[in-house]
Amino acid sequence: MNVAMTLPTRKHEDFRYSDLAALESVWPIPTQEIVVADGASDTLQIVETGAGAVARHVSITLGKGAKFDLRILSGGPSYGRIAIDVRLADDADFTLGAAQLAAGAETLEIVTEVTHTGLNATSAQIVRTVLAGKSVGTYLGRIAVARGADGTDAGQSVRAMLLERTATANARPELEIYADDVKAAHGCAVGELDAQGLFYLMSRGLTPAQAKRLMLQAFIAEAFTGAPDEATLSAAALARLEAIL
Repeated sequence: MNVAMTLPTRKHEDFRYSDLAALESVWPIPTQEIVVADGASDTLQIVETGAGAVARHVSITLGKGAKFDLRILSGGPSYGRIAIDVRLADDADFTLGAAQLAAGAETLEIVTEVTHTGLNATSAQIVRTVLAGKSVGTYLGRIAVARGADGTDAGQSVRAMLLERTATANARPELEIYADDVKAAHGCAVGELDAQGLFYLMSRGLTPAQAKRLMLQAFIAEAFTGAPDEATLSAAALARLEAIL
């Protein structure tokens, strides 16, 4: 995901759906380097709920047996971009849980590249997106399994919910595998709230607004399950959700 200092165009795959005018105001994007030593564990929470344009690029290197838990909540910036690069050595473990909540004309994007270089490393990515108005939500995610990285177990789960059909969700989950004895899977779905589920909840006495809120709250919660500060993240996500409903 290395990009020259020159402002990218839509010909750059990782910036295909970006708001280039907003991107220019925060370019170049500095890289935050994180190195987790062999056998160590670390966590990071990124919460972007302010206005304006923001962009971050985080590069994470995990040593042998290292663990890293990353949680992202993006909701509020007129343009918000978070790019994540991860490299895993033997027996390393990486977890990503991310939620994007956009409304109006906001553009939010998460771009990940997770590279398994060692034996028996594991990675799991869960991304949940809720879009209202004319907003745009993007997830571009690539899992690369290098030659010799046998025993890899990697997965992506990407789901987007459109509250209005004027919103746009873009997704590109991608696998590139050069090793044997690998478990790798990705799933992607874009849709609307289930009408039968809403009807069931309303039949139990909830108003349409309450039923909608409850279903979306459960949808977003999947990204934060097991997080070190799950309660705080969930509360912040719910507050943002209330603002866009």
